[in-house]
Amino acid sequence: MRPYYEHAGITIYHGDCREILPQLGRFDLLLTDPPYGIGAARKEFGGNGVKRHMTGLLAGKAVPKRDYGDSLWDDKVCDQELIELCRSKADEQVIWGGNYFPLPPTKCVLVWDKLRGETDFADGEMAWTSRDRALRIFRYRWNGFLVDPTSTDDRVHPTQKPLALMKWCLSLFPDAKSVLDPFLGSGTSLVAAKEMGLTAVGIEREEKYCEIAAQRLGQEVLEFA
Repeated sequence: MRPYYEHAGITIYHGDCREILPQLGRFDLLLTDPPYGIGAARKEFGGNGVKRHMTGLLAGKAVPKRDYGDSLWDDKVCDQELIELCRSKADEQVIWGGNYFPLPPTKCVLVWDKLRGETDFADGEMAWTSRDRALRIFRYRWNGFLVDPTSTDDRVHPTQKPLALMKWCLSLFPDAKSVLDPFLGSGTSLVAAKEMGLTAVGIEREEKYCEIAAQRLGQEVLEFA
């Protein structure tokens, strides 16, 4: 099994995670965002008819859509057998969109408040976790081109999560040294792991996103005095 990308403890495999996961060992943490089956990869998803609720020149105008192409990877919800296979590969788990899957009860739901204000989009997203601790909330604005002022994210994927969110998730599991993401997308989970000095493996079936993730991982941050 040849990696698509491998450097400094970070590895990407291009292919179907059903075939690749059985060939991998165990990890400390599963951090992933499986398909929800809501058609988010389709061109017609979102944007149209959604109005900005604000004052000034932009009030009432439709939020422009980004063109990520048209794909079928989110046409069906990830099935339970695959979810359980992913869970079996890690001691701890964080599964974004956990409310779409029949997972065991958990005390520690993670809530991402997108601080969107009054729009037709969801106010946030939820993640199921294996932690036996209290619910936690992360507030970070993510509303089209209206994002948190600290963000350096370049939006290249229709369901992309902010780097700050993924780093927050990792911070909740300080003992985890190895991370697995079988639904890698644009690679934000691996970028977060790299920046936090962890080892990580991601799997992605669409080669264009493997390339995007590899490019993001190849970018080095230079520190200036």
